[in-house]
Amino acid sequence: MSKTPDAPFPANTTSETVRVLRRILITGASGAIGGALARRLAAPGTHLLLWGRDMARLTLIATICRAAGATVELRQIDLAEPAASLAAIAADDSAAPIDAALLVAGQGDAVPPGQIVEPAEQVARLAAVNFAGPAALAAALATRMVARGQGRILLVGSAAAFHALPHAPTYAASKAGLARFADALRLAVGPHGVIVTLVSPGFIDWANGGRPVPRALLLPLEEAARRILAAFDAGVGHAIIPRRFALLRLLDRALPGVARDALLRQFRP
Repeated sequence: MSKTPDAPFPANTTSETVRVLRRILITGASGAIGGALARRLAAPGTHLLLWGRDMARLTLIATICRAAGATVELRQIDLAEPAASLAAIAADDSAAPIDAALLVAGQGDAVPPGQIVEPAEQVARLAAVNFAGPAALAAALATRMVARGQGRILLVGSAAAFHALPHAPTYAASKAGLARFADALRLAVGPHGVIVTLVSPGFIDWANGGRPVPRALLLPLEEAARRILAAFDAGVGHAIIPRRFALLRLLDRALPGVARDALLRQFRP
């Protein structure tokens, strides 16, 4: 099983004690990307806090991670419930400080077939899961990490944030909001020893992913996980993967408005 580079996230240290285990939180760990990241981070000396909605999937991921030498705690949770999420992060970080948090959980629904506008209930849920939930968790953790003088936070956004997608307006908007929040949080907490990284992936290929897009645009799941962790390890502020989606962002900006609008109306992956 492949692993990330040695000791990518240093354990917190104080003048009084040095903790042996690195405590790493991964939200969305029952999903494809979160699970892939957990498997890559699993190693002796690492304690994984795996959050997700699907307990059966969490249990499977935990078994794999424990076999790789990690210790694991599981929490079944829905990030659309902010009070429960904030209570959980307070409990887990109070039990022992979290060294790094990978806030991966998200939802990618689009306008249902045959409809023009997303259902209002779907808009509300996507806004909560993709923006309000991870932003609130990041703020809560950043506050605690600033007090300790160190910590790392990863927010997984999307290349969709750069485009006004008529087939997925709330997904694109929620990821755009998360991107702006991540940038602002990075500026605020960087001088206090806390590193914030945003990764904006394009299309990622996984089993049962349901992504009817050209194969050339799909990034294999394990390669996406590798690149996400590489950006996090390097402490970059923002990484777009694969890089060709950065070119699409520039194209969106460069096209005349009429041409851009016509192109986006035709784009329905």
